Amino acid sequence: MSEMITADLVDLDLSADTKEAAARALAQRMVAQGRVTDLEGFLADVAAREAQMPTGLDGGIGIPHCRSAHVTEPTLAFGRSAAGIDFGAADGPADLIFLIAAPAGADDAHLTILSSLARQLMNAEFTDALRSAGDAAAAAALIRGDEAPTAAGEGAGGTADTGSSESAADSSQSAAGSSQDAVGTPQGAEAASEDTAAASVAASAGAAAGSTAPAPGATVADGSAPEPGATPAPGERPFRIVAVTSCPTGIAHTYMAAESLENAGREAGIEVVVETQGSAGFTRLDPAVIAAADGVIFAHDVPVRDKDRFAGKPTVDVGVKAGINRPAELIAEVRGKAARGEASAPAQAPSGTPVERAGDSTEGYGTKLRKWLMSGVSYMVPFVAAGGLLIALGFAIGGYKINKAPSVMDHFVWTQADSWGALLFQIGVVSFGFLVPVLAGYIAYGMADRPGLVPGFVGGAISVTINAGFLGGLAAGLIAGGVVLAVQRVQIPAALRGIMPVVVIPLISSAIVGFLMFVVIGKPIAGAQKGLTDWLNGLTGTNAILLGALLGLMMCFDLGGPVNKVAYTFATAGIAVATPSDSAMKIMAAVMAAGMVPPLAMALATTVRARLFTAAERENGKAAWVLGASFISEGAIPFAAADPLRVIPASMAGGALTGALSMGFGATLRAPHGGVFVVPLIGNPLLYLVAIAAGVGVTTALVVLLKGLRKPSPESPAADPGAQETAAPEGARQPIAA
Repeated sequence: MSEMITADLVDLDLSADTKEAAARALAQRMVAQGRVTDLEGFLADVAAREAQMPTGLDGGIGIPHCRSAHVTEPTLAFGRSAAGIDFGAADGPADLIFLIAAPAGADDAHLTILSSLARQLMNAEFTDALRSAGDAAAAAALIRGDEAPTAAGEGAGGTADTGSSESAADSSQSAAGSSQDAVGTPQGAEAASEDTAAASVAASAGAAAGSTAPAPGATVADGSAPEPGATPAPGERPFRIVAVTSCPTGIAHTYMAAESLENAGREAGIEVVVETQGSAGFTRLDPAVIAAADGVIFAHDVPVRDKDRFAGKPTVDVGVKAGINRPAELIAEVRGKAARGEASAPAQAPSGTPVERAGDSTEGYGTKLRKWLMSGVSYMVPFVAAGGLLIALGFAIGGYKINKAPSVMDHFVWTQADSWGALLFQIGVVSFGFLVPVLAGYIAYGMADRPGLVPGFVGGAISVTINAGFLGGLAAGLIAGGVVLAVQRVQIPAALRGIMPVVVIPLISSAIVGFLMFVVIGKPIAGAQKGLTDWLNGLTGTNAILLGALLGLMMCFDLGGPVNKVAYTFATAGIAVATPSDSAMKIMAAVMAAGMVPPLAMALATTVRARLFTAAERENGKAAWVLGASFISEGAIPFAAADPLRVIPASMAGGALTGALSMGFGATLRAPHGGVFVVPLIGNPLLYLVAIAAGVGVTTALVVLLKGLRKPSPESPAADPGAQETAAPEGARQPIAA
């Protein structure tokens, strides 16, 4: 920590009036110290991170941050604003601004250091001391830990009490209850990577604690006695709780929730031992500590690792934000469950489904519905890719009549190409047969965890049987998940809990889902599916071209995100049969062609106008050639994250053109994936490549034009050729605008 901040990186009279100006002012100090090599490129990375989610926290804290290739070493700059600067926090402007710059390859030691700083920032006395620091050297010493915050607080007229005072405890609860997420990552995002190192400081800074926190690690209480001031009655053993905290970044809310639970435990006279499952690894709690615990709290946004260790104890399972915002309520809830003798069963998850664990428990129904559907789609896609490519290879080897070949069980000749083609085709057809059941099964899984799998798969299989297809699978998955959740809410005797997950839940839920699919909703859905298929088969001329343009826009809108996946799933559902219609194959061709445009265009743009891109982007451009050619739209994400207002609209324009041309040319595709590697399997391949080339050309031209229109800042190192030689390596001359 001693090298992370110096007095030269502190501005106690920050005069900026916007968050962009504040970031620039602090970043300029980093450039002057040689910590940042390209001011504009670094600020573009900061802006890209800020665009994902505001970095303001309740309590007057702003934490702009990013991981960047322009950073030479872990650096923290601090600014104090008298007027306050809006960083998007719910309670108003921030007066304490921390700009965190992490190198692109920060190691685990760096993450641990930042986790320790995160806990420091949760101390109310520490933030008070920063607000009253008289000079830059004193503020830097406080942040480094060279000067105790209590001493600084006394010097400023504060209190030296380290956390046992009532006022400090009240401050802790108030701040912890209102702190906001500064580093949440978009789903799907199963995508652009979060700055986990800087995020630890960002999220934790918003909660003020009434005591100095221990260093980050797996266990943060010794499990032997509560803190002074919260001792139990003489001769009475304190209530013991073990907890697990985790968040998508592995640092931010992980340690924030741990600190809140510890503080609430001390106030309640309860022993709380927390296992923080962070990005730098975790150390499992001692089995003896778990065995001696009276209750368990899971505060997590990602699945708890080795969760079975805690089975059989009263358990509260919530999202990580609940651990931050209402720790006292969680402790009271787990004590209540213990008093009533409510122990968890290994296979039951009454309050934490996979989707709920992957997000905020307060998310709206619409957000959860989208995540449930995406859960099914994500598990279905590998079956689509494998089955579709096998079917396509079967046609390529055995000819267009291979779907009429007899079963290879009855007729297979090792030396005949037709037999191998038939074999591949028939394996692919079997793989395709799983699409709808897998879709339905894992939608139900997203809603109700493992108990939802059986009724979900059964409902999906029924959908295939009654020709309800893709739409039927969606309905079956949602119904199955809802039925399981309803069954789990029924109170049953403890003696029957052991057979619930293996007998009762599968039996009842499958029967209900089967009845609804066969008798109630299956026939109407099958009719809707047939109507949609007939409409697609009837598309010609202008209607087909417009559909291609729409699908192209969707494929390029979020580059592998939910909208992209909707278009892709729509296309793959149409070819998920042994003999897909001509219209379905045209839609598949248009979708794949449009999805290839963004990464190929970014690769071309970094080649023809390299000076408009940073060195890191030029390296990403080399990889984007292969990713684009392989139909991996995510290859353009690094460019879109750094410059979304230029890259995304340009990509959508090129994708729409490609989709429209592909439909207009009548190109067809039976394989759901493969990019240029399945061109021999495409109908009208030359025109298909022309459509892709046209879209790539349009996107490249627009990106180059839009980037060329911006004016470099006079403060940029690029404005001073002499300074540029020392500030940036060769090949990184041109900055990226935020």
